[in-house]
Amino acid sequence: MLIGVTNFFRDPQLWEFLRSSAIPALLAKYPEGRLLRAWVPACSSGEEAYSLAMVFREVLEKLRPEGHFTLQIYATDLDPDAVDRARRAIYPDNIVADVSAERLSRFFIPEDQGYRVNKDIREMVVFAVQNVISDPPFTKLDLLSCRNLLIYFGSELQKRLMPIFHCALNRQGILILGSAETVGNFTDMFSPMDKKIRVFERLEQTSQPFRLDFQPKRLSDVSPLDGVVPPDFRQSLEYQTDQLIQQNYAPAAVLVNGDGDIIYISGRTGKYLEPAAGKVNMNIHAMARDGLRDALPGVIRNALHQSQPIHLNGLQVGTNGGTQIINVTVQGIENPEALRNRVLIVFTDVSMPSGGRKKAKTAASDREGALTLELQQTREALRSTHEEMQTSVEEAKSANEELQASNEELTTSKEELQSMNEELQTVNAELQSKVDALTWARNDMTNLLNSTEIATIFLDSQMKLRRYTTYATHLFKFIPADVGRSLSDIVTDLDYPQLQADAMAVLSNLVFREQQARTKDGRWYRVRIMPYRTQDNVIDGVVVTFIDITEIKQLEAELRKRET
Repeated sequence: MLIGVTNFFRDPQLWEFLRSSAIPALLAKYPEGRLLRAWVPACSSGEEAYSLAMVFREVLEKLRPEGHFTLQIYATDLDPDAVDRARRAIYPDNIVADVSAERLSRFFIPEDQGYRVNKDIREMVVFAVQNVISDPPFTKLDLLSCRNLLIYFGSELQKRLMPIFHCALNRQGILILGSAETVGNFTDMFSPMDKKIRVFERLEQTSQPFRLDFQPKRLSDVSPLDGVVPPDFRQSLEYQTDQLIQQNYAPAAVLVNGDGDIIYISGRTGKYLEPAAGKVNMNIHAMARDGLRDALPGVIRNALHQSQPIHLNGLQVGTNGGTQIINVTVQGIENPEALRNRVLIVFTDVSMPSGGRKKAKTAASDREGALTLELQQTREALRSTHEEMQTSVEEAKSANEELQASNEELTTSKEELQSMNEELQTVNAELQSKVDALTWARNDMTNLLNSTEIATIFLDSQMKLRRYTTYATHLFKFIPADVGRSLSDIVTDLDYPQLQADAMAVLSNLVFREQQARTKDGRWYRVRIMPYRTQDNVIDGVVVTFIDITEIKQLEAELRKRET
């Protein structure tokens, strides 16, 4: 289940169909624009979800619709490690085999480890850990891409997923499956948009009744009571004989859960149950006939908590224009495991006694007994209802106390956050003041250095350029990008080849050095190299100053000529 076989733009024909046909058709349904929602279950390490985001962005740039469209993608997987990798959005260099150079430049940022998906695409996708079988799905979706997951599922899981996908999608929503996957027998739920590519459109009407089930089910739990009976067994002599006996000779019975929902019907139950008017409701409390309806609620709950069957004898149940007397047996089931916490209700007809006076006395006696039983059942129902109300009140009190405690915690957290916010504001104000002071100090230093008209360069301990003054560009071909480069890599007009060696010597022995040097155009400079000391008295590079002494050299030359 945790096989992570995926890559960007897998099956290029599919992505081209989405880019050229499916997504433009989806946008055309909402000319005023809309926030679209998509779900990518089994996203693995995220390539499928990011590919969808990139294609959607390409469609928007190509069509430039008048309405404003955005796409929110929910990408889920069962593997937390895969989800973490997807969130990091960093992929190796080999993705160049699947991603074009144009898409790499538009949607990725090169890094040492490979490529990272850029921020705009990353913010379109929300990743989460989810079990697509047992956890509730995302709903109100316009697009659902579940590719190459169904091939790992058996037919039972596939039958459970398709109705979930149908309910999750909006009207005419798009379902995308893998190249080897189909919708199976659910052709009334999904219609193919292209016969060669596994892209389907959700149909509004469906003729198949289904029930959404988000609870995990083991194969051993599946039984004929769930409606899953092998076709060969249905045609067998044993199965057909059992059905004949149940329909004609065995007493009518129904299997229900603790809420009264009918799970299985055996025999003919029309005399005891009838469909309620309105929307179909397969619940015994809604379908039970008069006389039986009031007797069952408390009895079903009691049967779940005791091993002995409960007998209700002599119930008068209404029929079509008359009454009938029946006996009802209610039995909670513990074994087998598949039927645990279910209740079996068996109906048995009671023949009416015959004879004149004896018949009248028996009828009166039966009526009195029925009334007594009905009163007893009513008391039992009231008692059960009272107990449930007390339980509900206690649960409500407990929930209220928890809410009050949560409210107090939230209030405390709010106060702490307010206090932290005030502290952060104070720290921020102090930092802002320091930044302003540093800015002014830097401006002052810059103006001071420029006003001296002395070329100065600052080198770090590795002889790389850290800073320079404006006049230094008269000697070195500096540009802002040269900061951080070695001084030996920068072109200079100064005829001083041992400058870097002398700077290294000063850094080593901490003794400043002064030298006169000439430029190619005949100017002279006094070069002074000194150690760079920090406020902590730590040597962290050198400072080199260049003072123009051309006029002094010219005067010296004139004096020599006069002396000679």
